Amino acid sequence: MEQFKKSMYDLIVETSTKLPKDVRRAIVKAKARENAGTRAAMSLDTITNNIKMADENVSPICQDTGLPTFKIKVPVGANQIEMKKAIYEAIAEATKNSKLRPNSVDSITGENTGDNLGLGTPVIKFEQWENDYIDARLILKGGGCENKNIQYSLPAELDGLGRAGRDLDGIRKCIMHSVYQAQGQGCSAGFIGVGIGGDRTSGYELAKEQLFRNNDDVNENEDLRKLEEYVMDNANELGIGTMGFGGETTLLGCKIGVINRIPASFFVSVAYNCWAFRRLGVKIDASTGSINEWLYMEGEEIDFTEQVEKEAAKLESENGPKHVTLQAPISEEEIRQLNVGDVVTINGMMYTGRDAIHKHLSDHDAPVNLDGQIIYHCGPVMMKDEAGKYHVKAAGPTTSIREEPYQGDIMKKFGIRAVIGKGGMGPKTLAALKEHGGIYLNAIGGAAQYYADCIKSVEGVDLMEFGIPEAMWHLKVEGFTAVVTMDSHGNSLHEDVNKSSLEKLAKFKDPVFK
Repeated sequence: MEQFKKSMYDLIVETSTKLPKDVRRAIVKAKARENAGTRAAMSLDTITNNIKMADENVSPICQDTGLPTFKIKVPVGANQIEMKKAIYEAIAEATKNSKLRPNSVDSITGENTGDNLGLGTPVIKFEQWENDYIDARLILKGGGCENKNIQYSLPAELDGLGRAGRDLDGIRKCIMHSVYQAQGQGCSAGFIGVGIGGDRTSGYELAKEQLFRNNDDVNENEDLRKLEEYVMDNANELGIGTMGFGGETTLLGCKIGVINRIPASFFVSVAYNCWAFRRLGVKIDASTGSINEWLYMEGEEIDFTEQVEKEAAKLESENGPKHVTLQAPISEEEIRQLNVGDVVTINGMMYTGRDAIHKHLSDHDAPVNLDGQIIYHCGPVMMKDEAGKYHVKAAGPTTSIREEPYQGDIMKKFGIRAVIGKGGMGPKTLAALKEHGGIYLNAIGGAAQYYADCIKSVEGVDLMEFGIPEAMWHLKVEGFTAVVTMDSHGNSLHEDVNKSSLEKLAKFKDPVFK
């Protein structure tokens, strides 16, 4: 059992830090489709650089390591109780070693357990089979993409597509709508698993189970194979693109499964996963607990090192969008000169703030002077050294729309000039940016190693009672780059892309499958 625990620890570390080959191949294909010099191309360049850095640093690809979900097939007679204990110990050790972010939070008190263990976390699903080895698979699905999961109850009326009935064409409409509604908030370009049938619970479980399939496989069900191909051929016509910036690639994979239902219910459940599709598996010798084979690592090896070097040379020689460097604190005059599409590089200080911080600031004074400063929607992975000093191990942006109820009021209250996150924000924040003189900067979701490298020191921390992801970290940054997607003139790229993609979605209203 000790060797089994080590195998589970290795599986956790590899899943957090190394993307499987099928996902890498999908990202390479996406890069080949984009036009050089676009925001989408720049985003994919950052993504491939981030993957390379995670490989080299053996650090989390994305700071949100999600809710670990294990799917384990065991021989008859295997001691699942002891196996579960070993997995718990491996999870706690990986968290201590900063391979996982502490993500297990008491739903009533908000208290973070600090080790990713708690009621319902991690998720471990055992299944017996008649083979003599253990098949263990793990997916780390972050909160940003988890929040873009969606379930439809047919028949339904869908924006842009009209009525979706209880048939294959209604299912098609639901899947197309699921891609549209995610926009860039789930770190597109993404992957989707679709579950047809079941009840509300089993439908979502089936959808998530599809994410364990290899992205290159072929569905054995002929109707579902055709539907998967249709979605992959057409979802990328919506123009949502990487990070919701617009572009040629919105979806990297679609896998669909079906189970029976009761006559009164017809559910279509969609599990959305970001580009940082972290799922791996191993075959384990049941007698020794050792790993015999790694799964999802078949096929061509993708060397991102050469690609990153080529892209860096190409970017230096091409004229891109307007590029501005800002030093915090920032004046209103500087902000008013920026427009949607500008690329901004930040030097100086920024302060992290997520859900707990925004709620706190709405009712309390700020622990630091935020006048002219930058709030970063980020819950980093931190490591504390022997001297008690914190170091950033991963620090990509979290989904910003959760802060919509607070953001505009807090910016005006404290004089904040810029907010950094991913996926954009809504009309209340946009109005406040125009009135107050502020901007929203979209960083590249999932690029936790790329942005961690821009953070040169941790200057302090406040409100640690909220836990590491939710505390306010004082970060000194250099060369931190993001794109203006909401400006002080009332313009929003997110609003524009949502409108244009809805118009394109309507093109798929007519029946396809009879």
